[in-house]
Amino acid sequence: MSPKEAIHYVLENNVKLIDIRFTDLFGMWHHFTIPAIDFTDHLFEDGIGFDGSSIRGFQSIDQSDMLLVPDASSMFLDPFPEYETAVVICDIEDPITRERYSRDPRYVAHKAEQYLRSTGIADTCYIGPEAEFFLFDKLRYETQPQGAYFEIDSLEAHWNSGAENAIGYTHRPKGGYFPCSPADKLQDVRSDMMLRLIDMGVHIEVHHHEVGAAGQCEIDMRFDTLRKMGDQLQKYKYVVKNVAAEYGLAATFMPKPLFGDNGSGMHCHISLWKNGETLMYDEAGYAGLSDTARYMIGGILAHAPALLALCAPSTNSYRRLVPGYEAPINLIYSARNRSACVRIPMFNKSPKAKRIEFRAPDPTANGYLAFSALLMAALDGIQNKIEPRKPIDKDLYELPPAEKADIPQTPGSLRETLAALREDHAFLLKGDVFTPDLIDTYIAYKLEHECDAIDLRPHPYEFFLYSDV
Repeated sequence: MSPKEAIHYVLENNVKLIDIRFTDLFGMWHHFTIPAIDFTDHLFEDGIGFDGSSIRGFQSIDQSDMLLVPDASSMFLDPFPEYETAVVICDIEDPITRERYSRDPRYVAHKAEQYLRSTGIADTCYIGPEAEFFLFDKLRYETQPQGAYFEIDSLEAHWNSGAENAIGYTHRPKGGYFPCSPADKLQDVRSDMMLRLIDMGVHIEVHHHEVGAAGQCEIDMRFDTLRKMGDQLQKYKYVVKNVAAEYGLAATFMPKPLFGDNGSGMHCHISLWKNGETLMYDEAGYAGLSDTARYMIGGILAHAPALLALCAPSTNSYRRLVPGYEAPINLIYSARNRSACVRIPMFNKSPKAKRIEFRAPDPTANGYLAFSALLMAALDGIQNKIEPRKPIDKDLYELPPAEKADIPQTPGSLRETLAALREDHAFLLKGDVFTPDLIDTYIAYKLEHECDAIDLRPHPYEFFLYSDV
C-alpha cells in the first residue's frame, strides 16, 4: 500500500481516527491518536514528532526530539475502539539528520533483511514463532517494602476441583494439551482471537489449548518474512490481550507464571530461501538437512548464551528454562526431539517444509530483535561453517549422568545471558544490523531495572525457608 493508497483506504472505510504506533527497545507497543482529517501526504514526508526521552532505552532528555514516519504498507483497521480507527506502524528517525534511528527495533529487522541479501547466501528469511500465553480468571500482584504477593486463578486449574461451586472438568497439572470442551473452557475466546487476527491480515493456521493446566493457550501464525513477522507478533499480543479483557480474563505472556506446570515458550521456526528455492533440504543429510541448514544450527547453538539475552530476555524466562517441563535447555540438535534446544520438525516430507526450530525463546522477547539476532547467528554459522555437536536422538532428560554432563546447557539466569551478550556480539554487528549503542543500552537497562531489581528484593519463599532460623 502506497501513501496515496493509505489515504484512500482511510476515506473508503470511513475512518475517523488514525492510531500512530511504534515499538520500544524492549518490545512494548506505544501509540497516540490523531484525527483522520490530518492524515495527509505530508506525514509520510515530514513525520510526526514525539518525546524520545520518555521511552525506555531511547533518548536522553537533552536529545529528546524524535520523528515517527508512517509506513503506509502497515495500515490495518483496529477492531477494538468504539470509533472507526486505522492503525499505522511507524519507523523512527532523527529530526535533524533524518537518519533512521539505530535503537528502533523495526529498523534492526529491516537491516537484518538487507544484510541477508548483501551476503548472497539467501534473499529471504522466513520466521514462524509459536507464542504461548496464559489466560487467567484472576491476576493480582503487589510489591511494597513491607509486603509482596501475586495471586492467579483459573477455573480450569486442578486446585479448583474442590471449590464449593465446582462442577468438575478441571485439568490435571501438565494435562491441558488438546482437551475438548467442557474441560477446554477457552475455545470461544481463542476462536475470537483467531478471527480478529485474520480480519487484521494475519494468516492463522491453528489454535488450541496448551499443556499448562491453568488456561495455557497457543495460536499459530503462518510463517512470513522477518520484519513482517515482527509486525505480526505485535498485532498478535495486542489482540490476545484485548480479546481477553473483553471476556473478563487476564492474558499474560510471562514465560513461567505458575509453579509446578509448563511455562510459555515461543519456539521459532526459521528457513532461508534464494530465488524461490529453499536452502534447507538435502535428502542425504541427517533429517533431510542441507549443509547450509546444519551450519545454521551450528551458529545458533554456538551463540545461544548471547542469543538468549534477546530471545529469552526476562528474569522470569529462567524459571521456565529448567529440566522437566519440556523446556529445551540442552544445547544440542535432534530430529523430532522436543528435549533438544534445536529440533528438526518431521511432520512433512516436502523439501519446502524443511526448517529448523529454536525452542529456547519465549514471548517476552521483542520479536524484531529476537528474529534478527537468530538470523545473524544462523548466517554466522554458514559463513564460518560452524559444525554443531552430533545430534542425539534420545530423551535428553533421561540420559545417564556421565553422558548428560558432556552436553552444554542454556545459562541459568538473565544476568548470565547478558554477560554472554557483552562478550559475544560481534556476529550481531555485521552489516550494522545491531549497533554497539543499542547493545550497551539494552544490557545496562536490563541489569539495573530487571536483574538488580529482582536480586535486591526478598522473595516470599525465603520467609518460608529462613524466617524461623
